[in-house]
Amino acid sequence: MAAHAGLSAPAVRSVSSFPASALSAEAAPFTPMAADSRQPGSLSDAEKQFSRCASKLRALRANSGQLREELNLLFDQLLSENYNKTFEPNINIQPEDVCVLLRHVSSLVPLSQEHLVIKLCQLVHHLLNQLKVIMDEQTLDVLVNYTTRALKVCGAWTHSDILLALSTVVYGNGPQCHQHLGELLRDDGVLQQYSSTCQPSLELRRVALTCMANICLRIPGQPPLDDQYRSVCFRVFLQTLQSPQPPHTDELFYCLVIQAALKGMQYCLSGGKWKFGGGEELGSVLAALKRLMFQGAPGVSVEWLTVLYPAPLPQYEALSPPKPAGLPKSSEPTKDATTSGKASANKKRKSKGKGKKTKTEESKGDERDEDERDTGSTLQKGEGRESGRGEEALLKPSTPFLYPSWKRSSSDSEFSDPEGTAQSRLRLNHGRVRQGALHCLLAVVKAVEKRTLYGYWSSFIPDTPIGGPPPLTLLTIILKDPSPKVRLCALQVLSGILDGSRQFLAVAEDTASPRTSYTPFSLTLATTIRELHRSLSLALLAETSPQTLTQVIKCLGFLVSNAPYHRLRPGLLTQLWKQIRPHLRHRDVNVRVSVLTLYGAMVTTQAPLPEVQLLLRQPEDGGGGSTGSFTPQNAALSWRRRDGTSSPGRAPVTPSQERSCAPRTPGEEESSPPWLLQLCVSLVTQPREEQSDGEGVGGGAALEASPVRLVALQALSHLVRGYFSLTQTCLCEIGQVSARCLGETDPSIQLHAAKLLEEFGTGIIQQYRGENNVPESSRVPISQVVQFWSEVLSGPLNAALQNEQHPTLQASACDTLSSILPQAFAQLPDKTQLMCVTVLLGLTYMENYLVKTAAVRALGIYILFPCLREDVMFVADTANAILAALDDRSTNVRAKAAWSLGNLTDTLIVNMESVGVDFQEELSDMLLLKMLQSANRASADKDRVKSNAVRALGNLLHFLRESQMTRSAFQRPLEDAVLALVKTVQSEATMKVRWNACYALGNAFGNPALPLDSAPWSHDAFTALCNVVTSCKNFKVRIKSAAALAVPARRGCYGDAERFSRVWRSLATALENSEDTNDFLEYRYSASLRHTLSKALLHLLSVSQLQDMPALAVSLASEEGSGIREHLVKYLRAEEGGVEEAEGEKDAKEESFHPQQRAGDLLQTLSRVKGLRAEGEEERSKEVVVHFLEDLLKTCEDT
Repeated sequence: MAAHAGLSAPAVRSVSSFPASALSAEAAPFTPMAADSRQPGSLSDAEKQFSRCASKLRALRANSGQLREELNLLFDQLLSENYNKTFEPNINIQPEDVCVLLRHVSSLVPLSQEHLVIKLCQLVHHLLNQLKVIMDEQTLDVLVNYTTRALKVCGAWTHSDILLALSTVVYGNGPQCHQHLGELLRDDGVLQQYSSTCQPSLELRRVALTCMANICLRIPGQPPLDDQYRSVCFRVFLQTLQSPQPPHTDELFYCLVIQAALKGMQYCLSGGKWKFGGGEELGSVLAALKRLMFQGAPGVSVEWLTVLYPAPLPQYEALSPPKPAGLPKSSEPTKDATTSGKASANKKRKSKGKGKKTKTEESKGDERDEDERDTGSTLQKGEGRESGRGEEALLKPSTPFLYPSWKRSSSDSEFSDPEGTAQSRLRLNHGRVRQGALHCLLAVVKAVEKRTLYGYWSSFIPDTPIGGPPPLTLLTIILKDPSPKVRLCALQVLSGILDGSRQFLAVAEDTASPRTSYTPFSLTLATTIRELHRSLSLALLAETSPQTLTQVIKCLGFLVSNAPYHRLRPGLLTQLWKQIRPHLRHRDVNVRVSVLTLYGAMVTTQAPLPEVQLLLRQPEDGGGGSTGSFTPQNAALSWRRRDGTSSPGRAPVTPSQERSCAPRTPGEEESSPPWLLQLCVSLVTQPREEQSDGEGVGGGAALEASPVRLVALQALSHLVRGYFSLTQTCLCEIGQVSARCLGETDPSIQLHAAKLLEEFGTGIIQQYRGENNVPESSRVPISQVVQFWSEVLSGPLNAALQNEQHPTLQASACDTLSSILPQAFAQLPDKTQLMCVTVLLGLTYMENYLVKTAAVRALGIYILFPCLREDVMFVADTANAILAALDDRSTNVRAKAAWSLGNLTDTLIVNMESVGVDFQEELSDMLLLKMLQSANRASADKDRVKSNAVRALGNLLHFLRESQMTRSAFQRPLEDAVLALVKTVQSEATMKVRWNACYALGNAFGNPALPLDSAPWSHDAFTALCNVVTSCKNFKVRIKSAAALAVPARRGCYGDAERFSRVWRSLATALENSEDTNDFLEYRYSASLRHTLSKALLHLLSVSQLQDMPALAVSLASEEGSGIREHLVKYLRAEEGGVEEAEGEKDAKEESFHPQQRAGDLLQTLSRVKGLRAEGEEERSKEVVVHFLEDLLKTCEDT
């Protein structure tokens, strides 16, 4: 619980932050804050005054003589002291002392003494706000009770101060005051009355709105306010924002009321989802916020909509010269707005600190001074900013819209001093309204679902090229607002809108020839992206505030990360690539960091993009030459130049870069390292020639600031991941950079160096994967890979693996070990291989879950290495480590251990096929039993664990020998394993889990030693698969269940004729319904499903016996048989291949049969059925089946 009255939440301090121990004589000396420093242990004047007055107040009783005079005097003395730590950093007044004092004095002041009530309320606000006191529940209850009773009893003239105290008390404590909220927020309650739009006193209205806002504020870690009360406050805030300024009222006070309502709206929306109605309410909020985004902007005179609807027509926002009556005043007369920048600057007062004061007229000075400095500095640079935005042809010269009249030069005699000060304050508060509206809009963006928000994009982002009167959007504010704080807020809102919009923007496309009849939605979105690029590029050129410039670049990063550049005409990234290049040398560290982050985003989005590949291949001056115009930042960047050798458009040139700038042949240019790689390497490893603000003086050999080096390593990782073919020539250089960084003491630098090594190792592995079809000549030679890893593993990576003080670094080092190319690992020295395996096995027993997860994952990768998987000792050690991790309390560890167990059992199957029985006999039966039991337990875990546990069960059931299955120790775990798979197939688990369970059953059925014909659980297994193949909504699950039903190689595995008949009917029904789905995403797998079902039906025909003929004849002779015949013909002709659509299936390669091969298998089936000897009914049924097969074969032969 916190106690503050201001709308802006100050830092919350805990009770423990007030130490109770006194300073000792041996305490370390400190630097005095002022000339009149005090000795350690002495009390400040404020502490002495508080202690003296508090003692006297606690000694007073309700029946004391002269009580009123004593209280009046002591209150005045307490109120006269300033307890703000900005002025008195060493003040140490205990929160519990304040709480005891306030509880006691509230019992002394009767509500009939209204003057004393006011002073008590002022004291409550003064102490709680300046000392940042966190109240206990008793004090909270006492003060809320007192102030609510005072509002009922005392006269209206006291209510402003009482509400101020109440707002301080309830700040962030709304949920704890629920017993009072019903009374305060009911329709005829005090807060509802005073916050009403009919309330004539704007001061009372403002304080009531502030109180409601503080009730809605949610402190992190505390429960939110009840939705019922939040909705009441929301309606009040919205009505306030929609209401016009009352006639004959001061516009400044009206701005303060709007600010309070905006803050309350922001508190209502923060930290949760939108719960305030449907589209009408959302449209009303957005319309009100859009109007207030332009509050006080000269030249803006439009008919504002009261409700925004998705995709509103642009003509509703056309400029209208006359200002409609009755609407809130959004601007002041032009004359009032034109004030001299010089006069404004002269009238600024020097700030005396930012004390936490309520927003009464008397206490606005500090915050006003701070904002005036920002606004004033902007006003003084008016001409520069205007010339910087001169390229932006947003308006015709005659259009008065948003003309920055406050930037015009005006005579000092236009205003008297008081008049100029009033205009400055009004302009300042207009800016605060715009800032508050944008903060509130950002809260809306975070609270509303992205899909709902997409319909309102055109209200805040232009979707047509600029031509004619421009719409009023966020880009207007970003380019035109004079306040850097407001521009910063607008950029934050735009970033929030763009964040996570990839799915929405994925439709954008403008590569096709333009249509004249209509504009497709894809082209509209592409136009939006281009307009965002254009406007943000202009902001990039013109912005002078480092903080706002940083946000511009961050906003561009969100745009780049979400826009589909592969569907857009090339050029956008090229222009941006060149425009941000000069900012690499910006004086502000945050700007440099954001630029490198943006470069990282550009080499990440849809990589590899041809446009980015060309940019990376260009030499240094080709990729980042001059943009063709002098930017405002050039003057600020000149600190980096030396003797005029550095041009504004160039980054710091390293010796290696100087060599790279020399004339090169086309072949040399093709093989030269990318400019971005050279830049990042130089930023990480080479010392800076100069130091920026805040980085100290001297030390010429100092490296770049740590954030710059970190983001440079990140950009290197992104570059290696997306464009590995361009970076592979720098294999040794990247290894050296990583080794150097791993040897540093900063764990963050070490961590990113390890991640860079991991990315490089992953890139090499991708090259050697057969499905990627990378030519041998384009791969990194094995010899270089071996040398690379030999140097890395003999360097400081070992220290990182053993650095127990930084578990994240250890985990990343494990990931690095897992990215070694298997072929290269086999050629490493034996001692190096042994070191890797030993370290990983040891790290699986670490306490930290991050390290354990990474180590178990790495072992799951190593177990697939050909040089390790046949080593029975390594398999056994790895299995024991994985089984131990499967019992870990962390779900992440268990999930990764189950994945590794699945990989290990895959290895068992591979060894069984390649090595043979020798490997099976050499592996311990007890270890196999432990693996089976652990996998059984894991199959009942969460879905993340279960999906790989069932995969392991299928492999183990396939691997077991008959001699093991007959042992009593294995029989119960074996039965439990099959039943676990059956239960998973029939469960409501995720589709991936059920898909894996069906695959596992099919894998188990492939073991000829499994007693499918006699085991009691076989009936449950076939029943589960038959149910799933006909009823599951997910087609991939159906595919795997059908494939599993086709696995048994002998007729006896299917049981009696009734079970065989049920399997046949299930497959036939599934084939008939293979196109029935309501989900379009599933429909793409329907061809693959029919392919698998047809194969399964032919397999059943191939193993069928005489007892199966009656059921087969009934099916094939009916209408169902006609549908089966049609699908089987397509399968035999290979007209409908579905294997490629069931992407990710391991057995896809087995389905590449030619039609002739399938026809040959059918002919063998026909011959076998004809050879069956039958009599009577069985003979007639057999003839029906034979006729069906002959007709099927004849149809295939005819084609």
